[in-house]
Amino acid sequence: MQVVIAGGHGQIALRLERLLTLRGDSAVGLIRNPDQAGDLASAGATAVVIDLERAGADELANEVRGADAVVFAAGAGPGSGAARKDTVDRGAAALLADAAELAGVRRYLLVSSMGATTEPPADPGDVFQVYLKAKGDSEADLRRRDLDWTVLRPGSLTNDPGTGRVRLAPSVPRGRVTRDDVAAVLLALLDEPGTARLTLELVGGDVPVGDAVRALAG
Repeated sequence: MQVVIAGGHGQIALRLERLLTLRGDSAVGLIRNPDQAGDLASAGATAVVIDLERAGADELANEVRGADAVVFAAGAGPGSGAARKDTVDRGAAALLADAAELAGVRRYLLVSSMGATTEPPADPGDVFQVYLKAKGDSEADLRRRDLDWTVLRPGSLTNDPGTGRVRLAPSVPRGRVTRDDVAAVLLALLDEPGTARLTLELVGGDVPVGDAVRALAG
């Protein structure tokens, strides 16, 4: 399996790249900063330098063509302003979907967030509210497309060691989840086409990752 991951240097993306590589799959990470390529190589991934805030769909389609799936794990990141929440968390996600359609790549996993919404922020100056709106808009855009998409909404992320056990469903109570376990769930979703067109929330729990994903497959 070849998987192209937008935001290839992110914490979840690097974990997913390692998991893919360990089982013999091919991971390609899209990055903006060429200085990050060494970290991707250490994870076993191939780095492609491309700016998702400036690239066109045709250019990006050339990078995803031939892949079995794409994963959007990019984000404007802490400290970025409201404008970049829109151009990255919404705009770049839509661009990746455009490129996937052009390249004939049907499987698309979107890493979103619990609390994502299409409602306008009550406080337009609150960057976190703007972020949740951008994530909600990226989900809404994806649902309109003829792609085999899955939206994953993790709870509050931690860097604690993964447990391999989660709570995964269309709706779960708010909670925390390790980045290790988010990456493990993404890997399992890639293997389970029956989870296409589902929006799933994820927190730590008691069910092994593989069982949790298989239970939701159609």
